Amino acid sequence: MLFEDRIFYHMYPLGLCGAPESNDSGPLFQKEEGAVFAVGNEWIDHMKDLGFSGVYIGPLFESSTHGYDTRDYRRVDRRLGNNEGFRKWVAACHEQGIKVVVDGVFNHTGREFPAFQNLQEQKWDSWGKDWYCQVDFNGTSPLGDPFSYESWRGYPELPRLNLKNPAVVDALMDVVRFWVSAFDIDGVRLDCADVLDFDYMRRLRRATEQMKPEFWLMGEVIHGDYSRWANPEMLHSVTNYELHKGLWSGHNDHNYFEIAHTMRRLQGLCHDTRLYNFSDNHDVERLPNKLRNRDHIRHIALLVYTLWGIPSIYYGSEFGIEGKKEWGSDWPLRPCLELADYTDAEKTNPVTSIYAALGRLKAECPELSWGEFKELTLTTQSYSYARVLDGKAVVAVYNNGDSPVSMEFQLPVEASGVEDLLADCVGSQPILTQVEWGKLKVQLPSNYATLLRLIG
Repeated sequence: MLFEDRIFYHMYPLGLCGAPESNDSGPLFQKEEGAVFAVGNEWIDHMKDLGFSGVYIGPLFESSTHGYDTRDYRRVDRRLGNNEGFRKWVAACHEQGIKVVVDGVFNHTGREFPAFQNLQEQKWDSWGKDWYCQVDFNGTSPLGDPFSYESWRGYPELPRLNLKNPAVVDALMDVVRFWVSAFDIDGVRLDCADVLDFDYMRRLRRATEQMKPEFWLMGEVIHGDYSRWANPEMLHSVTNYELHKGLWSGHNDHNYFEIAHTMRRLQGLCHDTRLYNFSDNHDVERLPNKLRNRDHIRHIALLVYTLWGIPSIYYGSEFGIEGKKEWGSDWPLRPCLELADYTDAEKTNPVTSIYAALGRLKAECPELSWGEFKELTLTTQSYSYARVLDGKAVVAVYNNGDSPVSMEFQLPVEASGVEDLLADCVGSQPILTQVEWGKLKVQLPSNYATLLRLIG
């Protein structure tokens, strides 16, 4: 099934390579011997080593500043490299079994986009006047234009595209066709999907299915009934912001009921649809900056990988790095990273070690991707559930409290023993288990979580 067993690595390339925040249209920005997609395949090797089978690349195409103010949909941002370099990079990903998904910023453009520039130059006679929403020549814009227009969330730098205009929709469809033909991408993440026109998304789904078999569409949706967007007619998945909030607040408040209730609600709404699960991304503060107890990073990593959904890890989170918004800016969430600074992380860093182990287990244990979800125990302090497939089961057990906890539950499958799948990870602790009379007893240390394989 489409992308349902993938683990995504989320890159924000402009930050990752330390590119200038403003694109002055000058020569290609050079970082050492090139930009992100021109420095060899070290990041591909890194993704492969940690078990990632998909990569979602944030804004990639020519823009003025942060990537979401597009100038040219058909040109890789000069701060990142060029089209040929990216084409080769995608091919190298495919050789390693990694699918490539790019950001589709189709709700708005930047002011330097050709249609908007034509509107500025030609005014009433412009072909671009019908490309944007609510263009009114009786008003003025906050930036001094002799007309007003609708912008995304009131940011005048981001004029909203008119997706009711067939010419605009046709042009955007051609953009996606170009991406598929020029780069062989495997999917698109739709920026601001929660405000995109539904008819447009339906047409995009039909068109991409014809462009490439198993092309994947995922949308950025903050809240609401996710099934309105993720369904057989529109998108394959959406960002699971509801779970994201529950992951950190459920641990800060020592309340596993929040996480469990969220999952029950979402499965009730979305049924078999796999939502895109994450703990942090380019728009929200890093997990270490949101948690009161950073030991719970381990717990949240397990939840993201083992709950129903498609796991995604934001670059740098596999090292446990910090990131907090400053002065209203998101750039601190999007740092430049050098892999050379983390050479021994898997052997020394408990966060990296747990992500590497989970990546291996996701590939080795099909029950973690396809298994039925069975809740076993639930209290404010402790939580356990099983993923069951073909008579095999992996059980996740959690303790968010400052004291040890004991739990006991009926075995979801027949078993005579237990294996701690994360016992060899950096920072792991011994646990006590006992199988007796069809039940499993587990004692967990304080603020600890692990995965158990039922054997026998």
